[in-house]
Amino acid sequence: MVEARRNTFKAPRPDAARLLAFDLIVEVNRNEGYSNLLLPAALNASQLDERDRSLVTELLYGTLRMQGKHDWVLAQVSDRPWAEVDPGIVDIARLGVHQLHEMRIPDHAAVSATVEVARKRLGESKASFVNALLRSVTRKSIADWFAPLDDIKDPISRFSIQYSHPEWIISAYYDLLKNWEHVEEELRSNNVPAIPTLVSWPGFSTREELVALGAEPTPYSELGARFKGNPGTLDLIKHRLAGVQDEGSQLVASVFAAAAAGKSWLDLCAGPGGKAALLASIAKGREINFTANEFSDRRADLVRKVVHGARVWCGDGRLIADHKENFDAILVDAPCTGLGALRRRPEVRWRRNISNLRELTQLQRELLEGALSVLNVNGVLGYATCSPHLAETSVQVMDVLARHKDLEQIDVKEFLPSNLQDAQRGNSMSLWTHKHGTDAMFLALFRKKPPLENGAAQ
Repeated sequence: MVEARRNTFKAPRPDAARLLAFDLIVEVNRNEGYSNLLLPAALNASQLDERDRSLVTELLYGTLRMQGKHDWVLAQVSDRPWAEVDPGIVDIARLGVHQLHEMRIPDHAAVSATVEVARKRLGESKASFVNALLRSVTRKSIADWFAPLDDIKDPISRFSIQYSHPEWIISAYYDLLKNWEHVEEELRSNNVPAIPTLVSWPGFSTREELVALGAEPTPYSELGARFKGNPGTLDLIKHRLAGVQDEGSQLVASVFAAAAAGKSWLDLCAGPGGKAALLASIAKGREINFTANEFSDRRADLVRKVVHGARVWCGDGRLIADHKENFDAILVDAPCTGLGALRRRPEVRWRRNISNLRELTQLQRELLEGALSVLNVNGVLGYATCSPHLAETSVQVMDVLARHKDLEQIDVKEFLPSNLQDAQRGNSMSLWTHKHGTDAMFLALFRKKPPLENGAAQ
């Protein structure tokens, strides 16, 4: 009998694309990895062809993006509370439902291929449970699964399931947009994968060169072009003569540069270097001394590779005064919730919460204080976030103006592209994905007024 069972057993044979997608999902969900960093490295190290690379990309980003919606379905077919189910089962089941409901892969193929991954990574017992879950999902059509949403009167609850967003994010969007149709448009936009956007760095490349490679010019940024392909294959990118940067991020850098004056600029929170690279190239052409500051050693090294020899500091932006140096223009591209870039960073919607918001807004205030301590009189300060949330945008603007009577806000209108419409909130730039096709970036500009003789601000 034992021999007969041994002869009927077949070793799991998962396909490489789904196996890699599952491994990456686990790394993101359980080890706090970042999908946009993990995926390129994993694909470069693989032997997958272009078709399978595209499959991995959709499985990873799509499953992460829609996992809230998938959990709503799976919780209804699970014979145990979904919150108590083994994390590996949760992740592999989400991967399966994504194929069934979002990719239109035939049911039998989606189930069998996913179960093979479960057998390989989780073992036979857990794979059997996954098989039962997915087969239960296939017993109803997609239309039947989501028909009950029509009976949910509260738009926050309904949209949370339908568009796979936490309720607090939906509430934050409504606080700004004041219109449920516009909220729904923004949620829908967040679930559409963004086409890679390239940026030409002045003095090193031109948009015409990007267009010659098959890219399409961006409507607002004069430096950008959208490229329906892998940017990593382009020589301009390989040789660091151009970059990959969302159009909204390009606008933050170019609008700040248009408003900035003087001969010394600082990017206080350079991050991975997107805005720093663009600002460094603009500064170089205008014979301006540019400095980028980044808190992380690893990311500071990344910045050094793209700022064309400009100075890079590594340290806490709140303590920037320790360098004993002042600047004529400072950009504070502050750490934020990232609610404006959810289409590019799908896991962010599940990682952020109200507690994070409180911590981040305090950090933003402290970074602004650090920047102001080294800003020259008549200098320009830019405050940017990739979030539209009131607490990270308009509230911060009001707060810094209330605390610093020597500051005046500059109206961004004269620095915006002439064809960029409905992109202001007060005197600040406020972009929306559903309106402008960019990440929902925010930028406020300030000028430090000279003091009067009696010590008051002018």
